[in-house]
Amino acid sequence: MPGPVLVTGGAGYIGSHVCKALAEAGVEPICLDTLEKGHDWAVRWGPLERGDIGDGRFVEDVFVRHKPRVVIHLAGYIEVGESVSQPQRYLHNNAGKSHVLIGAAVRHSVEAFVFSSTCAVYGLPQTDALEESHRLAPINPYASSKASVERALAAAAWRGLRAASLRYFNASGADASGLIGEAHNPETHLIPLAIDAALGLRPCLVVHGSDYPTEDGSCVRDYVHVTDLADAHLRAVRWLLLQGKSGRHDAFNLGSGIGYSVKQVVDCVGKLAGQPVPHVFGARRPGDSPRLVGAISKAQEQLGWIPQRGLETQIEDALRWRRALMR
Repeated sequence: MPGPVLVTGGAGYIGSHVCKALAEAGVEPICLDTLEKGHDWAVRWGPLERGDIGDGRFVEDVFVRHKPRVVIHLAGYIEVGESVSQPQRYLHNNAGKSHVLIGAAVRHSVEAFVFSSTCAVYGLPQTDALEESHRLAPINPYASSKASVERALAAAAWRGLRAASLRYFNASGADASGLIGEAHNPETHLIPLAIDAALGLRPCLVVHGSDYPTEDGSCVRDYVHVTDLADAHLRAVRWLLLQGKSGRHDAFNLGSGIGYSVKQVVDCVGKLAGQPVPHVFGARRPGDSPRLVGAISKAQEQLGWIPQRGLETQIEDALRWRRALMR
């Protein structure tokens, strides 16, 4: 693994876990983050460059000073509902600013570029298990912004960039050591919201939609542990470095390949927390697909990546993290 590695969004939830994994592999992560959504306490394994990937002069200075051979790009807004109400903000922040970073990576002959994408780029699934060959048909601005970056990386491949887009399903869990975990403000992800309701940190959980065309009427999602995600990023870098000198762009699903409904997750959180999760049912959230479950054979076969931590482990680690924050 060549270093140093530039990690945009490295002070965030997934980014901090990626930085920890890099440090454990003996590589210094350079964290580039505005701290608008990230946390300075999560920057523990390398220097922080505080700034915006859309600031061309700042990005150029970072590349000149650190000379990264690898870029792992995780910076961006992530809230689907907010993207529906503020589409231009999401397209500018996630897509427009990423073009600045990609341009710098090409100019400085970066050897591997790994992008944090999303399964939401598929839109409404045409198959039970989504494969990377499924059409891209985003149904919300967040997903559209991610698809736009994927297209930019495919174009940059013609200029020699080797890139991989990692299409996450639902990241959850926390580092087993308890050093880092999920701390979004506001929190929008199901598992921490359900945990907070079970622990009495919020009055109740609102389940968005009970009339989807699924077995129990709630959305079905594929959950993957954040530590497994971090491992996949390092494997993607190594894989890209072995692909020769020609530019290329490939996409990989990162999930468990197993779908759980919102109601099933809520029941599991209640079981592991030792008390039921108080919840109510609300309206559907704009931009949500009824079912998103990934086929992960491509990542298994080409990256050698196999997720190790199932849903119960994800919830147990998240519970430990949330309880530690209460102390």
